[in-house]
Amino acid sequence: MNPARRCSFLHRDLAAFCLSSLGPAAKKQPPPKKLSLPAPRYCHTGGEDGRRGKPQVKSRGSSPASASSIPVCPMGSSSSSRLFGTLAQTLNSAPLAQKDYCPDPEHQDSDQDPEGLEQTDPDQLLRECEEALQNRPARPHRDLVYPADPKHQHQYRNHEQQHTPSIRVMTWNILAQALGEGKDGFVRCPLEALNWAERKYLILEEILTYRPDILCLQEVDHYYDTFKPILASLGYHSTFLPKPWSPCLDVASNNGPDGCALFYRHARFSLLHTSHLRLSAMMLPTNQVAIVQTLRCRATGQRLCVAVTHLKARSGWERLRGAQGADLLQSLKAITSRAAGSDPVSRGAGGGNGTEGVPLIVCGDFNAEPSEDVYRRFISSPLGLDSAYKLLSADGQTEPAYTTWKIRPSGESCSTLDYIWYSHGAFTVDTLLDIPTEEQIGPDRLPSYHYPSDHLSLLCDFSFREPRDQPHRLM
Repeated sequence: MNPARRCSFLHRDLAAFCLSSLGPAAKKQPPPKKLSLPAPRYCHTGGEDGRRGKPQVKSRGSSPASASSIPVCPMGSSSSSRLFGTLAQTLNSAPLAQKDYCPDPEHQDSDQDPEGLEQTDPDQLLRECEEALQNRPARPHRDLVYPADPKHQHQYRNHEQQHTPSIRVMTWNILAQALGEGKDGFVRCPLEALNWAERKYLILEEILTYRPDILCLQEVDHYYDTFKPILASLGYHSTFLPKPWSPCLDVASNNGPDGCALFYRHARFSLLHTSHLRLSAMMLPTNQVAIVQTLRCRATGQRLCVAVTHLKARSGWERLRGAQGADLLQSLKAITSRAAGSDPVSRGAGGGNGTEGVPLIVCGDFNAEPSEDVYRRFISSPLGLDSAYKLLSADGQTEPAYTTWKIRPSGESCSTLDYIWYSHGAFTVDTLLDIPTEEQIGPDRLPSYHYPSDHLSLLCDFSFREPRDQPHRLM
């Protein structure tokens, strides 16, 4: 059974559940050194220029390219999908600032697939994506590169570590479908380029190209009918937390609220603990959320905490973002300390990270340039966090020039808003996915026919440091 068909069955069952639950009434830096990568890592099969054959870019007035040969799930038009999304929003919008879930290992994180679905061949699914996108230009070709500063490269992996693959982490604001079509106003992006029937394949193609072990997504409004079932069929377990008052619900044809989603490869990690957070500012709950999960690496037994968040957008809200960041850091300190308290091995492994907690990776769209207070809070936090993408720069201290580039009625915006923070005393950054050039992005900026979001995905390969690799702390 193909992924789309499985998605349709799940969609039908979830809609029935919602109706029954609601009752009868509701029926210019020097370029980093490039890596030589195996061919399967990249999906561009049309030649050295990285294009799918000879794509025909459609004009604003032309009809969307047909993808009828590839079965697709009905998305963005189903009232039952919106009904389920609204129910999920209600269930996740309790007045508590934090909800913790300690799964029963025999049921919540068993060796069975979470939905009982057949497993899908990722290469076959990638080929389906490419076939569905054959009339679009290819996504910008991006290389995995070593950190520009050699001192940040991991050179001390022992024999055992050399046989333990690094941990690949991807974060991406994928652009909520309702916002892209109904609110964001990308004046240089034709509406047909945002057509969900094709745009979903561009998103999946990016994920399948790099196949992260941990995937942190923001602005997800097709979790239940797309990302959860499809990624579950690829071996991912996941959790989703919508915004309490999602702006997607203001759009007539919405698919439910948007929020954050965290996926991890079940063959690589077991889940120990989940925290769903509603971020606060000045003791008041806000509309922004975060997910924190404590995972155990099956190969080494080492623990790590992974968090995903999406802070308040727009200029003029800098103080609120700073307060949200402070609240998140406080929660992360408590969660990682509590997790380490029951695991002295992990506490020792993370001992150089500036805290006695479990090592930490924090991903998300912070909606904040490096000059903002929330950035300074993270970089100076006692949790010992550093920003991975600074390592693309020659000095290892400068963020990329942009992670989002868009044109709205108010003008053109080119900003660095997205980050992957990590415990620098516990992890080394082995490789990073580079940032596309202005030429690759194109004059109409993002999103576009060849890239599905106004934000770029960020991706890092991390390795646990050896104890001798960890920086010494003054006593």
